[in-house]
Amino acid sequence: MPDNLSQKELIKEFFIKNPMRDIKHPEVVDWVVKEWKKRTGEVFRDPDRGIRSLAQSGFLIKVSKGVYKYDPNFEHERELEDFTAAQKNEILKRDGYKCVICGKGKKDGVELHVDHIKAKDYGGEASIENGQTLCAPHNFMKKNYKQTETGKKMFIRLYELAKKEKNKELIKFCAEILTVFEKNNINGHIEWKK
Repeated sequence: MPDNLSQKELIKEFFIKNPMRDIKHPEVVDWVVKEWKKRTGEVFRDPDRGIRSLAQSGFLIKVSKGVYKYDPNFEHERELEDFTAAQKNEILKRDGYKCVICGKGKKDGVELHVDHIKAKDYGGEASIENGQTLCAPHNFMKKNYKQTETGKKMFIRLYELAKKEKNKELIKFCAEILTVFEKNNINGHIEWKK
């Protein structure tokens, strides 16, 4: 074994040997743990993190929960973007230093976070347009807490971002979703401009 082989490179080796297959997580883990032990005599620590990291960086495609694929034609390394301090300040200022979901701010005793609307794991950029202010509870629990409000506000932001990027397909999609909110009288107090 080369001295410079890392655990992440061993995971890459497995996927490169198995291109274009939807591979369930346990198959990868079993192979890399066994192979690392065989090559180094040591225990492979946290293969899950290595697999997730390769998916986040663009080396692997996450097909579904616990299923990954390596496609050499679509491999691309990307760096996950974090907001700069200046961007965070601008987003907080734009949003009035309040959570876009509940309207609470520091004066209400809540901690504010700057959140990616389109998650950075999915290629969301660290841009002013892709940022929003959330209170800590809404940031941590946005999937479970007031889902319809969170969803509608996120689609409004995504709609605005799509308009700026002139992404007709995404504009149409977001408009259709937001129309469903209106049709079903869901969160009518949250308005969006067509």
